[in-house]
Parts: sequence; structure tokens; C-alpha cells
Amino acid sequence: MSPLARLAHWLALAAALLLLNMTLTVASVWPTLGVRPTARLSLETVLLAAAFALWSAAGRRISRRVLAVIAAVWVVLALSHYLEITSRALYGRSVNLYWDLKLLPDVGAMFAFVAQPRMLAAVVAGAILLPLTLYAVLRWAVGRVARASADPRMGRALATMSALAVAAGAATLVNAGADGLFVRPAAAVLAGEAWEFAHEASGAGRRPLPPAPDVSNDLSRVEGADVILLFIESYGATSWDRPEYASVLAPARHRLNEAIDASGRGVVTGLVESTTFGGESWLAHISLLSGTEVRDADVNRRLMAEHRDTLVTPFARHGYRTMAVMPGLQAPWPEGRFYGFDRIYGLPDLGYEGPPFGWWDVTDQFVIARMDALAVAPRDRAPVFVFMPSISTHAPFTPVPPYQPDWSRVLTSAPYDEGPLTRAYAEVPDWTDLGPGYARALSYTYDTLAGYLRLRADRDLVLVIVGDHQPAALVSGEGASWEVPVHVVASRPAVLERLRAHGFTEGLAPARPDLARMDTLMPILLDAFGDPR
Repeated sequence: MSPLARLAHWLALAAALLLLNMTLTVASVWPTLGVRPTARLSLETVLLAAAFALWSAAGRRISRRVLAVIAAVWVVLALSHYLEITSRALYGRSVNLYWDLKLLPDVGAMFAFVAQPRMLAAVVAGAILLPLTLYAVLRWAVGRVARASADPRMGRALATMSALAVAAGAATLVNAGADGLFVRPAAAVLAGEAWEFAHEASGAGRRPLPPAPDVSNDLSRVEGADVILLFIESYGATSWDRPEYASVLAPARHRLNEAIDASGRGVVTGLVESTTFGGESWLAHISLLSGTEVRDADVNRRLMAEHRDTLVTPFARHGYRTMAVMPGLQAPWPEGRFYGFDRIYGLPDLGYEGPPFGWWDVTDQFVIARMDALAVAPRDRAPVFVFMPSISTHAPFTPVPPYQPDWSRVLTSAPYDEGPLTRAYAEVPDWTDLGPGYARALSYTYDTLAGYLRLRADRDLVLVIVGDHQPAALVSGEGASWEVPVHVVASRPAVLERLRAHGFTEGLAPARPDLARMDTLMPILLDAFGDPR
């Protein structure tokens, strides 16, 4: 073999090893779906090279079928590694196959609805072509390493490099801990996911539910007031922490503060740790309403099958009308009986006739206006307790509905003039940078709340505003906390004073440390509302 041909063989081997290593060591490029190479090593690549070298040194040949199987397994490992790093970077947590696979149809349907056809076609084509292309490339790489290991000189080099890599990795592990030369093996990640799937599916991971908290309360500090518990979709601490969002939101927050002052109310604020991140809002809802920590759908389902008192219970006992206004609810929800509401209004019950926005068509301003017409506007009535989750700040956040200052138009079929509506519809989601849309959507929510507080300045309202979870890490950033703000707006000094005693601070801006977890916020609110009976 000529020197030039031998050099080509060495270069091909180096390229094959580099490719195999890179597929299992790339890091996520936040805030995108992209990846970047790293200078770390994959234990699987090192072990493969050593195994091929030893196998060939023993005079044995590696069959094409074995190489095909190894390449196919490598595709699974590479995709598993990609899903793990991307999920952590964009969603703030690792993959949970058992629960995430159940949510996949809903997420896929939502993406299909809001995505542009060209993007949707690209995603479908990529889902088909990427594994096939990856297999072809990896099959070449695995075959190249096997071919090189059959050469005595190159086989010895592979064995020597593998031994040196393991030694270097062990040395860096001692000095650098988990951030050593090797990444966490993709096989270990995949095995962990498989074990977690089996653990969840078998029910072995189930823990007994904690006892129900005592919700007995005289509601003396809110007696006669309407109490509204409003969950703001994707309203996380990141909207205050990240300067690019805080600066955009500052004017709307100023307008909300002015509306609170002008309506004769005060506001106190705290931070709580949500029981979910980036999605699955109902986990936060039921955690607060039940006073029980709920972090997965299994606990949710088991809890809702029980008969327990909830935050709704003391209001019902004191003659309040209790209702849930849920614009995201499109189907029958028998589990909703768990909460104890007198009436649950889903999307079909709200009668929205305006222009569509987002996955559910309806806008937050319309939902608040409809809630007001159903619960607050009537004069001669019992006080009401309302639970209501928002939806206009749901990803992908764009297009953002225009805020309508004339609330008399909000419930009509033509709530907007043509100009604002055209400008809103001109917005399209930028899937590589959802942050600006997130800030605009939250600004709309602030303006809606400010407008409503001015509209009902003459009413005795206690408005509890809670973020359900941080936005996905695509927006909140890598390593973001699970913290969400909670604001309580009221004209009742005793309520606000009681909350200050629990660590809430004056104004809209939240301060650290966290006051509670989402489920432990419930007894804090009850303590502010009244005394135990």
C-alpha cells in the first residue's frame, strides 16, 4: 500500500471515530433545536474501538450483519442523547417516556395547528429522513472502524488509544467530578429512561397520597368580597429576571400598578415553586387547589378519584357561588367534580364569536369579560369564588390579540377595528426565538388585568394572580428555576397585612427567597382569607 493510500485510511479512521464520538457528545445550542460539538469523549466510542481491536486481534472477522445491528443501535443512542440534551435545554427537564409519550398526540396536534405548512412538512420529512440518513452515515463509520481494526498496525493503535482515553478519563473524573473528559454514557441515559418507563408503567413508583390538609376557615377577612383565582399561563419568574423581557414589560407593569392604585387597591407579591415546568399546567392547578403536591399525571388521576376538601370547599360552605371558567376545556371533564365547583364553564359554554387567536381561538380579555358577566356584574347575588386559567400566553405566544379598551365590545362578534386586527394577524411565530412574542403576550395580559381592575373599581374584589409554570427553557433559559410569581390584589388591608407576615412584599415585583411550593401556598392563602374554625 502506498504512503498516500495509507494516509487516506488513517484519515478515514479518524473521521469515523470523530463522527461516532460526536453523535453521542454534542451539546445543545440554546435557544434552538441545534447542537454543537464538544471536546469530550463518548465511552461507547472508546469501548467500540477497543472491542473491535481485540476481536480482530483474536483472528475473528466482524460480520456485516453485526455491523448493521451496531449501526442501528448507535442511531437509537444518538437520538436518545439528542432528545435528552434538547429536552433539558428547551423544556427544563429530562425526557420521561411514560408520561411524554402520552402527551405526544396533543402536543403534535397543537404544533400542527399553529405551525406554518412549510415548517410542518419539514418536521415530518425530517422525522422520516433523519434516522435513515443517520443510519447510513453511522453504518459507514462503524464499518470503517471494523475495517481498520483488521489491520494489525491500526488495530494496535485503536487499542492503545482506547486505553489512554480510559486512563485520561479516570484522571479527569477524579479531578473534575462529573464534568470530566467523558460525557454521561448515552446507553446509561437510555437504560435509565427504560427503567423509569417500566417503573411507572408497573405502578411500582406510586407513593401513598398524603392526608388532605385542613381547609376549615371562617373567611372573615374576605367576607362578602368576590375572590378570583387566576392562573396566568407560562407566567414565570424569568419574565422578571431576564432583562430582555423585563425592559419590554416595564411599561405594561407600570400601567397595571397605576390601575391598582387608581382603583383603591393594594398588591403584595411573592415567589413560589411550581410543581411543573414548561407545560402540564393542570399539575400546578390541582396542587394549589388541593394543597397536595402533584408532579405527574398518575398522582393527579389518583387524587381526583378521591373525595377531599379543596380550596373551593370553605367558600361553598360560606354560601359563595363557586365556579371554574376554563377556556382550554374542550371536552367533558368528569374528574372536575373533585374540586367541588357549583358550575364549570368550558370553551363551548363561553360562546366566543370573535376572530380566532391561538389554539383555542378565544382571548383572555373575552374570557375575563364573560366571567364578569356571569359572576361579578350582577348586583343582587351571593359573593363568588372563581377559578380561571388564562390561555393567551400559551406557546407559541404569537399572534397576540389586541387589547380592546372599550370593554363593551369585547363580548361582541366584532371586538376589534380592522387595523389592530390586521397588525396582530401579521405576526407569525419565530420558532428560533419565541422570547419577543412571550413578552408581547404577557404585556397584553397585564393590560387586560389593568383594564378590568379599572372597569370594576367599585367592586370588592380579591384577585389572586399565580403563574402556573415557567415558560419552556426555549424562553426561560438554560437552568432556569421553577419559580413563578403570585400577586394578591385587594382593597382589604387585613388580607394584605397577613400575606406580608408570610413574606409577601409590597408591589408587583417579586423578591426571593421562595415563600412556598405551589401546594403549600394554599394554607397561606387560607390564613390570609380568615381564621381556622
